Amino acid sequence: MNYKKSFISLLLFGAFILLSKNSQSLNKTEKEEIKILITTAFGNITIKLYNETEIHRNNFVKLVKEHYFDSLLFHRVIQNFMIQGGDPDSKNAIANMELGNGGPPYTLPAEFRSNLFHKKGVLAAARDSDLENPTQQSAGSQFYIVQGRIFNDSLLKIQAIRITKLKLFNTIINRHENLELQKKYMALPKLQKTDSLKHLNGIITKIVEKELPVTKLHTFTEEQIRIYKTIGGTPHLDESYTVFGEVLEGFEVINNIAKQMVDKNSRPITDIRMKISILP
Repeated sequence: MNYKKSFISLLLFGAFILLSKNSQSLNKTEKEEIKILITTAFGNITIKLYNETEIHRNNFVKLVKEHYFDSLLFHRVIQNFMIQGGDPDSKNAIANMELGNGGPPYTLPAEFRSNLFHKKGVLAAARDSDLENPTQQSAGSQFYIVQGRIFNDSLLKIQAIRITKLKLFNTIINRHENLELQKKYMALPKLQKTDSLKHLNGIITKIVEKELPVTKLHTFTEEQIRIYKTIGGTPHLDESYTVFGEVLEGFEVINNIAKQMVDKNSRPITDIRMKISILP
């Protein structure tokens, strides 16, 4: 879930304080779950927001109350994977235009929870790649809803290796000796040096492949295995992207949106706009 934009740490701190204050003004008690309604031309999706991910919950509620999402698009749609929206640049975008850079001028700290994983129907936050965003902070407004697919035992083993590689990649880029690589990587997009970006990414990937044989393999819980084998999801995103809600009603709407025709950037050919409100 690439989200290509740089953010200022001072704004991040300010946003965190703002969201903390905002939590005091929520209409629900901490024990009650806030529910939202996403309205589209394909039908409605009802989602509950998790209390365990308070920062993401409060931020989403704040944006909904401001009507931030109204008229925005599901601008990135990949069947058997997810539907993504929340980019304000999509509101007046023309067809075939690549999107993905818009949002508030802040990010949110990751809120990974072992019991919250990428089963079908979860709401999660998009973000920049690890090399640009080594602390895996979430984008301010962009989100995705998982459609996913069903996995068998052999496919889950492949996903476990994939998760292990992703976690190892993040561990390596956060090492002190690789901080200069991070700085170079973040500076290169502005210079449009694609080959150099690939080269730096390749350096880290080679280290990952070297250390992988002696790295403990990721394991799924019994509950995760049961759900991924029956309901489905996108397990390779576990423990890397913040999950902060789940669909209660409207799974057929997700399926219908996910199967729409898209262009080379996975943008639906026909605009799919949304309106989000808080349910009483």
